[in-house]
Amino acid sequence: MSLQALLVNFPMILFVAMIVTGIIWCIDTFHLAKQRRAAADAALADFDARNAKLVADGIKVDTSSRSSIEAALLRQPTWIEYSGAFFPVIAAVFVLRSFLFEPFKIPSSSMVPTLLVGDLIVVNKFTYGIRLPIVNKKIIEINNPQRGDVMVFKYPNDMSQDYIKRVIGVPGDKITYKNKRLTVNDKEVSYTPMDDYLDEERPIYHKQLTENLNGVPHRILVTEGAPTVNLDGVQQFPQRQACVYNEEGFTCIVPEGNYFMMGDNRDNSLDSRYWGFVPDANIVGKAVAIWMNLGDPKRIGGIH
Repeated sequence: MSLQALLVNFPMILFVAMIVTGIIWCIDTFHLAKQRRAAADAALADFDARNAKLVADGIKVDTSSRSSIEAALLRQPTWIEYSGAFFPVIAAVFVLRSFLFEPFKIPSSSMVPTLLVGDLIVVNKFTYGIRLPIVNKKIIEINNPQRGDVMVFKYPNDMSQDYIKRVIGVPGDKITYKNKRLTVNDKEVSYTPMDDYLDEERPIYHKQLTENLNGVPHRILVTEGAPTVNLDGVQQFPQRQACVYNEEGFTCIVPEGNYFMMGDNRDNSLDSRYWGFVPDANIVGKAVAIWMNLGDPKRIGGIH
């Protein structure tokens, strides 16, 4: 599932806007403002000297225009005024979006029933470590992704796209998926049947189960009759030799520094089964909450 970022879809645009407005603000604060002050002081000195001469000559003068002259000379040009007003706002948004939280919109159904099309979600950008914006390089270690987390990451085949899936395997894990059931490190994951799930877009019913992965229960969907994995869709991804595929499914050993991701809508998700592992360098953050769905306000809440 390729996510649609809200606010600004290209961090570079926000970064450039912050730098440009910041430079203008600095030049004005430390240089141009001083020039305007000096010009105003000189004009006011001339004004006062002229008035003093008139008073000495016995002429009554009106000094009420002094403040308007000063205000006019100190007034910022419009383009500088707007830059100074926008700079702190842009800087605050850039910091918030880059280091703390970022909003995304869910555009497809690969994470149904956990996340629906149209859900507006919040992604925690710091829980997996502090990363430099733009280059996405981790500079401070905090936590590592855990099995069961819903994680946003850069799609390995196109780093301009953000994807969201569930973490199924962490570095070193042995992941086996056969006959629509997961086994992690030779331990079978537990499943609890639920009522069938109605896909209102088609509409059709899907088999619905509660999957308990690493103590994180969550709902998944499977489609009767669909293959566990479509072998024709499996790509030649990096470290492909860590996986063994057959008609029943596959087994993968997750390489160090990588993660194995799958969608909760198991038979309608292009994920690590097909395009491979997600390197740590691709991690964006952890999806933590749904903050709005314009079509269904009751969707607001945490992500499980």
